[in-house]
Amino acid sequence: MRDKENKMAALSEKEAEAYLDARPRYPVDWYKKIAARTQDHKFAWDVGTGNGQAAIGLIEHYENVVATDINEAQLKRAIKHSRINYHHTPKNMSEDEMVALIGGENSIDLIVAAQAVHFFDLTTFYNVAKRVLRKEGGLIAIWVYNDIIISPEIDPIMKRLVDSTLPFRTPIMNLAFDSYKTLSFPFEGIGMGSEGKPVTLDIPHKLSLKGFIGFLRSWQPAMKAKEQGVELVNEDLINKFEEAWGDENQVKDVFYKAHMIVGKIPVSIQHGSEM
Repeated sequence: MRDKENKMAALSEKEAEAYLDARPRYPVDWYKKIAARTQDHKFAWDVGTGNGQAAIGLIEHYENVVATDINEAQLKRAIKHSRINYHHTPKNMSEDEMVALIGGENSIDLIVAAQAVHFFDLTTFYNVAKRVLRKEGGLIAIWVYNDIIISPEIDPIMKRLVDSTLPFRTPIMNLAFDSYKTLSFPFEGIGMGSEGKPVTLDIPHKLSLKGFIGFLRSWQPAMKAKEQGVELVNEDLINKFEEAWGDENQVKDVFYKAHMIVGKIPVSIQHGSEM
C-alpha cells in the first residue's frame, strides 16, 4: 500500500541521525482532539507508520493500535510498545488479507495516515478503510507537512530551493507540495478539513543547523534531482544557509506547516446504498 523508497538507506549514519533530528513530532493535542470525536477508543490503525511516531501518540487514547508499513526496515526501527502491533504489509497483499490483518470489518475507531497517504495506492487504501472503519463514530485522519518557517534570513533561501525542485517532482511529491488540496478524500467532513480544503496547522520544533542540513540532504525532491545528475543542495547553497543561520551552535525554534483532513464514513455508505 505504501510505495516509498527507503531513502534512509542512501544516507550515511550521521546524515540519517540528522534527518531524524529534523523530523518534527506531531503535537499531542492533535491526538487528543481527534480522539475526543470518536465514539469508542478500542482500536486505532496507523497506516504507513514508519518509525511508529503516530502509533505512540495514538496509544495514549486507544486500547490497542495496529501499525502497518510496506517497509520492513522501517518497522524494525519502530518504537516498541506492548499495546502496539506492528505488521508488514507487502504490495501484493490483497484487500481481504489487509482487512483481516487489521481487525475485520467495522472494527477500527480511528485510522491515521501521518505524512504517508500520498504514497498509497488510494483506491486500495480507501476500499480497505471504508471496510474496517466503524460506520458509527469512526474517523479517518490524514495529514502532511510540507514547509518550514525558520527565520526572515533563512526562509527566502528555502523558498528558492523549493522552487528549484519543481522540474524534479513526481506526482506523489506534488500531492504533498499542494497541501493535499488536490488529493481525493471520499469521506464526510466533521469540521476539521474536507476534500480540497484541509485545515492548516503549525508543528513547533527545535532545530539545529546540523539537523537542518541533514534534512536538506535527505529531502526527497533533492534526492530525486541528484538521481538526475543535479545537485540542488550544493556547497554554495549550504554556505548561504550557514551564513543566514548565524551561530552554528544555535538551536532555533521553527514551525513546520501542516495540513490535515478528518472525516467519517458518508451516510450513504453507512446505510448500505453503496456497498
